Amino acid sequence: MTSAVQPTRRGVLGAAGAGALAMGLTGAGGSAGGSAAAVSSYRSDRRGRSDRSDHGDGRPADGGGGRGRTVAILLYDGFTALDAVGPYEMLCRLPGVRVVTVAHRPGPVRTDTGQLALTAERALADVRRADVLLVPGGGNRGTVATMEDRAILNWVRLLHRRTTWTTSVCTGSLILGSAGLLKGLPATTYWASRPYLAKLGAVWTPGRFVEAGRIITAAGVSAGLDMGLHLAARLCDDATARATQLAVEYDPHPPFDSGSPEKADETTRRLALKLIDDAVVPAA
Repeated sequence: MTSAVQPTRRGVLGAAGAGALAMGLTGAGGSAGGSAAAVSSYRSDRRGRSDRSDHGDGRPADGGGGRGRTVAILLYDGFTALDAVGPYEMLCRLPGVRVVTVAHRPGPVRTDTGQLALTAERALADVRRADVLLVPGGGNRGTVATMEDRAILNWVRLLHRRTTWTTSVCTGSLILGSAGLLKGLPATTYWASRPYLAKLGAVWTPGRFVEAGRIITAAGVSAGLDMGLHLAARLCDDATARATQLAVEYDPHPPFDSGSPEKADETTRRLALKLIDDAVVPAA
C-alpha cells in the first residue's frame, strides 16, 4: 500500500469519522447522484459479457442449489464479531454450503473489544480456493493492521481469482481496496470510513450492500445480515433465502431510528464513534 493512501492507526474510524461529519456525510466520492452514475456506468460496461463462473445473473454455473459451495470467512486480530457472525448465520444452514473460518493460523482469534474470540478452523496456507470470500471489518487497530498485512492481502488476491463472489462487511471493504480489488468500482463501507474508499480507488455508493459484478460490499456491521440473505438467494434460490430469514427470525423493528448517519444527529454520531473507540483493545 502506498503512503498516499496509508491511514494512521486511528484513521479508518476516528479521523475518517471526523471527515464524514465535516463533509455532511456525503462520502468521499461526491454526491449520491454521482455514485449512482458510476453504478450505472459499471453495469452498462458489464452488459453482454460472459462469465465462466455464472450464468450472467450471478447464480452458480452448476445450476445452483448450493451444492459443494465453500464460504471462507477471514478472521484477524481485532475484527468485529457481527461482521463475521451475521453473514455466517445466514449461510451456515444452506443445503450443501460449507462455511469455514480462516486466519493466519488455526485457533482463537480475538475481536476488536478483546472480550470475545472466534475459532479459525484453517490457516491461510491451507485454503487456496473458495466460492465465496467474506472479509469482515474491525476497529482501527485490526483494520489498519490488516490493510498492511501482505500475507492476508496476497491471500485475498489469490482467492479472488477463482471466487464466484468476493465480499466484505463494514471496513472489510478497505481491506479489499488495499488488495487492489475495488479500483473504479462502486462500493460501500462503515459510514465513518467512507472517505477512505476514494483513496483506495473506489466510488462510495449508498446502500445496505452494493454489488459490482463479483464483488459485494456491505455497509456497517448489521448490514452483513442483509448481504448474507442476498448471498443465500444467489447460492440457492429466493425460496431458500426467505426460509432462512424466517429460520433466524430476522424481522428487525429497532426501538430507535438512528441506525444510519443520515438519520442521527451530530451528538449521536459523535457518541457512536466514542463508544467504538472506548471499547477497542489498544495495540499491545
